[in-house]
Amino acid sequence: MKKLISLTLILAFTLTLFAACGKDSSSSSSSSASESSSSSSDSDFDYVKKNGKMIVGITEYKPMNYEENGELVGFDTEFTKKVCEKLGVEPVFQEIDWETKESLIKAKNIDCIWNGFTVTEERKANVDFSKVYLLNKQVLVIDSKNKDKYTDTASLASAMISAEVESAGEAAIKADENLSKASYAASDKQMSALTQLVAGNYDAVVLDYTLAKANVGKGDFENLMIVEGINLTNEEYAIGFRKGSDLVPEINKAIDELIADGTLKAIAEKYELVELYEDAVK
Repeated sequence: MKKLISLTLILAFTLTLFAACGKDSSSSSSSSASESSSSSSDSDFDYVKKNGKMIVGITEYKPMNYEENGELVGFDTEFTKKVCEKLGVEPVFQEIDWETKESLIKAKNIDCIWNGFTVTEERKANVDFSKVYLLNKQVLVIDSKNKDKYTDTASLASAMISAEVESAGEAAIKADENLSKASYAASDKQMSALTQLVAGNYDAVVLDYTLAKANVGKGDFENLMIVEGINLTNEEYAIGFRKGSDLVPEINKAIDELIADGTLKAIAEKYELVELYEDAVK
């Protein structure tokens, strides 16, 4: 009887041991699968490929992204399409509030910021940048009737000026000893600032040179002019992504290919930006 009890206890212990091992193995397998899934979900590249599209945050900004005959065109628009073609995804252009661009990309409402986006040390803390593809600078634009009145930043120290909110232009105003003394009102967009300048609500606006070059002296802005000899800042344009995004090396690879085969230069020539392009990639 004692021998039978002993054998029964040994058998029970053995079955318990196998059950525990099976549970640990299952738990370990489940944990590994979970970790693998988590790792996969952390990949922006996999996320974009799975969706089959890349959501691109933009604002209306000629010559980078703007409507012409009901179609979105521009240097960055065509550039984006060529890169997405290489990635095998469709670009989805989404107009955003420029002031909230970094929070939008962090929350995955957009996959990148691609709209004449200036590289700054402050922005590097919140987004990762692709390689630089275009140079830019901030310039002062005034009504041509005031060309003798506003010739430098000192002459604008008591003027009414504007720039796009949270833009490089706004930062340039704050950094300039004279412009920082002027009366300042932020505009929601650079084009809005230009329109308000035409209306006489501002004495001067600070804009991206790329935008000013494409608009000033033409159409509704024919009476405006860039104040020559004043370059407030020299800048670099790149594409912004979420911190740690593995899309960056994939995008950079596509950019290198578009540079090598002449595609990107051809787009720059089309939008009269070839000099700014060549200075950036040389």
